[in-house]
Amino acid sequence: MSNRWNHFLSEVTTHIRSKEAKRFVTSELEFHLEQVKKEWMGKGLSEAEAEEKAVNQMGSPSKLGGHEMNKLHKPRIDWWLIGLLAITMGLSFLPLVTLGDELSDGYLVIKAIHVLLGAMIAAAMMFIDYRKLESKGWLFYSIGVLFLFLLLTIPNAIINGIPYFMIGPFQLESHYALPFLFLGWASFFNNPKIKLWQHFILFTLPLLLFMAVPNLSGSFIYIVMVFVMMWWSMISRITATLITITSIMGVAAFSTFVWFTVKEYQLARILGFLNPEKYPNSSGYMYLELKERLSSSGWFGSEAKSQPLPLEHTDYAFINLTYQYGYLFAIGLFVILSLFAARIVMISIQINSRFGNLLLVGGVTLFLVQFLYNIGMMIGLLPLTSMSLPFISYGFIPMIFNAFIMGVVLSVYRRKDLMLNRTV
Repeated sequence: MSNRWNHFLSEVTTHIRSKEAKRFVTSELEFHLEQVKKEWMGKGLSEAEAEEKAVNQMGSPSKLGGHEMNKLHKPRIDWWLIGLLAITMGLSFLPLVTLGDELSDGYLVIKAIHVLLGAMIAAAMMFIDYRKLESKGWLFYSIGVLFLFLLLTIPNAIINGIPYFMIGPFQLESHYALPFLFLGWASFFNNPKIKLWQHFILFTLPLLLFMAVPNLSGSFIYIVMVFVMMWWSMISRITATLITITSIMGVAAFSTFVWFTVKEYQLARILGFLNPEKYPNSSGYMYLELKERLSSSGWFGSEAKSQPLPLEHTDYAFINLTYQYGYLFAIGLFVILSLFAARIVMISIQINSRFGNLLLVGGVTLFLVQFLYNIGMMIGLLPLTSMSLPFISYGFIPMIFNAFIMGVVLSVYRRKDLMLNRTV
């Protein structure tokens, strides 16, 4: 490359503020200069003359860099998504506030730490170039699988029968494998070298580990995430349809088998969900309590205050807030959380990167499964299980896990104008 060529590229990028955009613009200009150079050499010019022609054809470097490239390719910040994050992180204190004197100030301090860490993780992920994550899919997948395996094999990680890792005051459990598996599958589904049978093995291993932990909610989220991402992957629609139909038939057959082999206490939980009025003092009790709270909430909250329910600030945060502040508040909260999904879908329309789209599809799936299932079980449409309301439920996992997802979305949006679109 001639000194004239290097000088031109240096002068163009001098007017571009972002280091990331500078690298992108340099790569793009080198590519286009090389194409123009080949055209002139094809017309009989020497290499030096062709390079000179190519540089002159590009125009003024100051105008190109300052007025065009800097404006066109600067990294973007999605203030809409950041605004939604700020609102929901603020609202996440309400489940603790509603419990009043029953909680010490220490819980609010811990919640503030969770929010701060969540904001830091979202910001950190935004500044990480998501495109560099694609080549590390096997690493992320291995970390997720190893994490689940260690939960099963290290005796010190079991607390009251539930596998945990303790790092200071934080309990790390099997849900923390999901972000790593999410990044791994985004890479796998964008890799044409991975065969269908290999996908099956890669899918089955974490699922068996989730079920062995056991973590039914984690298993459910993992299954839905992988299947939704599959439909947006390089796998053909016909193959995806056959896999989906076969899987549904397999689940139906397995469910039938389980129904006839289920243990008595498990059957009681199922019957309590299907007909809670028949089991008011046992498995149907919580369903009836939630129904009563919901029916007595009113548009602006219930005037009569009942005895607190367990998990009011965690899994049952939505019904607690509805009871305290009414249907209007619940509708507003539902709309705010729905806007996260709507915003991610809008961003996906603007993205030309297949890997970026897989990350967005997987991210919105992880968010929606938690959100819709939690609301569904609060209004009696789905059986009760350990499923948090994103950001709102108290706990380290609901905040960090979903902040990570939104950080990935912010990373994809930030680089939506930094995608190579070359035709050789």
